[in-house]
Amino acid sequence: MLFNSYIFICILLPVALLGWYGLNYFGHTKLAGVFLTGISLWFYAYFKLSYLFVIVGSIALNFCISFFADRIISGDETRKKIMIAVSVICNLGIFIYFKYTDFIIQNINAIAGSDIALRNIILPLGISFFTFQQLSYVIDRCKGEAPHYDLITYMTFVTFFPQLIAGPIVTYDEMIPQFKYMPNRQIDRENMRIGIRYFVIGFAKKVLLADILAGPVNYAFFMPKDLDTVTVIIVMLMYMFELYFDFSGYCDMASGIAKMFNIDLPINFNSPYISSNVKELWQRWHITLSRFFTKYVYIPLGGSRRGYPRMLVNVFIVFVLSGLWHGAAWNYVLWGAVNGILVVWDNLCIVGVRGCEYKKECRLYIPKKAGQVLTFIFFLLSLCFFRSSTIPDALHILRSIFVFNWNGKLFEILSYLKAPEFYILKEAAGMISDKALNIVYLGCSLLMLIISFIIIVKPNSHEIAYKNDHPIRDAILMGAVFSWCFISLNQVSTFLYFNF
Repeated sequence: MLFNSYIFICILLPVALLGWYGLNYFGHTKLAGVFLTGISLWFYAYFKLSYLFVIVGSIALNFCISFFADRIISGDETRKKIMIAVSVICNLGIFIYFKYTDFIIQNINAIAGSDIALRNIILPLGISFFTFQQLSYVIDRCKGEAPHYDLITYMTFVTFFPQLIAGPIVTYDEMIPQFKYMPNRQIDRENMRIGIRYFVIGFAKKVLLADILAGPVNYAFFMPKDLDTVTVIIVMLMYMFELYFDFSGYCDMASGIAKMFNIDLPINFNSPYISSNVKELWQRWHITLSRFFTKYVYIPLGGSRRGYPRMLVNVFIVFVLSGLWHGAAWNYVLWGAVNGILVVWDNLCIVGVRGCEYKKECRLYIPKKAGQVLTFIFFLLSLCFFRSSTIPDALHILRSIFVFNWNGKLFEILSYLKAPEFYILKEAAGMISDKALNIVYLGCSLLMLIISFIIIVKPNSHEIAYKNDHPIRDAILMGAVFSWCFISLNQVSTFLYFNF
């Protein structure tokens, strides 16, 4: 089930809110937890029933590890390390099996010249997110830093449907206390207002921006070797905005739904495209994933405790793993490596940006605006690897940017920008001439890019959702935007990060 679907908006969400608050109102707090867990599992199983066995099995495994942790460890450091290793191996084993089995087989076949058949395993939705979420808990549990919770509390934490499929990656200590705090089980009008605004903003990002931009992008990447320079630049800009609006739109909708339940999810995006360097961008983009890798990979590797060169190596390793986390393909690994190199470059402090903090004096400083433009360009170029199906395709797209060519494919690709709002304009132009229609295609595409750029430099979703200077005007505006999005649901599309 998707947030941007009629069944979710009209049935599941109202039922979930009524059942949760109704059961708590009549004092059935434990039953309310069971109900919320059941709703979350229904939401998850709606995609594919077999997925349910994967997540339930994962929950059972980690709950058992948590249950027996105190009895097995008993203050023994060796047993503690063994228990942590077992937890990591079990969780990553399941994760790797579903996500990387075919990738591993493909590489074995390529290296050894063998012909092992691919398993064609279907990746369960959200496995990257709920595996990391539980892994963080059981590691802390084995360290003696986290308490053991009853089964319903634990299942509510893991399965909470707003963030189950695509994050943010939450931790037990920021979620479970909120579920247990009894005032949170009563309707709060202010939180409901904030939640609705959050949801509508994310809804608009997904339906009115990301889904519209996806049309030309998807068509263009079916034939990457046929793209000319101008087309590549426009398409890559579209993809850069599509990716951001799609994922941040999901997180906004998730935060909004959670807020309706009086639950605060951690902020996952903080205006990343206005960053002055790539290091800052990754402090603003997918914040909870960076937090996870910092705590459970970077710091165990030694962090910055073993000298500056080792710190740079650790940073690079984290980004390579982050790339692999995003997808079982070498182009994702290379994308992670490229971003790792850019962050290492920022840490070397050879060229700094005025106004940004650095651990040591930089040899050269550039203006903040120049840093923002360069960061935007570097990240855009790195996305050639992220979006392309293969590394040769990505390299061809990069080459097209720097070696100018033109083959006229631009207008054919831009014709896939099928926003209903542009329909009459396109029909009118088509009645005049093909040239007029091409001008409309280009104009509509540039308008979408301009609107996207304006949105990313303006106050972000969090700032807008919590602002309440003009309640009546804002309520009317949000109602109009929601109606626009609801009417525009002519096709329900999945979120990009469901693939990761």
